[in-house]
Amino acid sequence: MSPANGGIKAVIFDLGNVLLDFDHRRAATRIAQYCNKPAQDIYDLFFDSELTGLFEEGRISEEDFFLKVKSALDLKLDFSGFVPIWNEIFFLSEKNRAVYALAKRLKKRYRTAVLSNINVLHYEYIKKTFPVFGAFHEVFTSCTVGFVKPDHRIYAGALSALGVKAYETFYTDDRKDLIESAAKLGIKCATFSGFDQLENDLVSAGININ
Repeated sequence: MSPANGGIKAVIFDLGNVLLDFDHRRAATRIAQYCNKPAQDIYDLFFDSELTGLFEEGRISEEDFFLKVKSALDLKLDFSGFVPIWNEIFFLSEKNRAVYALAKRLKKRYRTAVLSNINVLHYEYIKKTFPVFGAFHEVFTSCTVGFVKPDHRIYAGALSALGVKAYETFYTDDRKDLIESAAKLGIKCATFSGFDQLENDLVSAGININ
């Protein structure tokens, strides 16, 4: 691996809405068929709650998560029926494919990594279904390390594992709050808003994208 330009030695990518798109409402709409709750209430329980936060941190098992969801919704569905609905929210867009191809090129010159807030069911499903992790030397997930972004410890752990300093690292994420947290550590950051903008941000950071 040749030395990186511009002092950058590692490039870290967020997963959701960068390398792989998703729509949580797909699951909420399907789950609504098995309980008496509207899809919006289900969406709020799944994707904007302390329960899901605990699941993403790996603090509760997939079975315990399901049992708590089943109880909260009075869900008429067993675990084996729930898992596919929960998982089948992801899809690849042309934007995702372009970012993946770029990451593969970057891997030749830089340490590359994914850093994602994700639960174990989604992580295992993505590994089996979408070939997105092959462009990276490392994959850091909240469910494995026990911290979720924007906790500074998840960024610091990634830097340590990659063997780089904060100022030697570029990080992109579609959420501004997560970018701001990483930037406080001295990481070079850019909010992801599209492929062309990402290329511009990388070049501005002195990174060779060819």
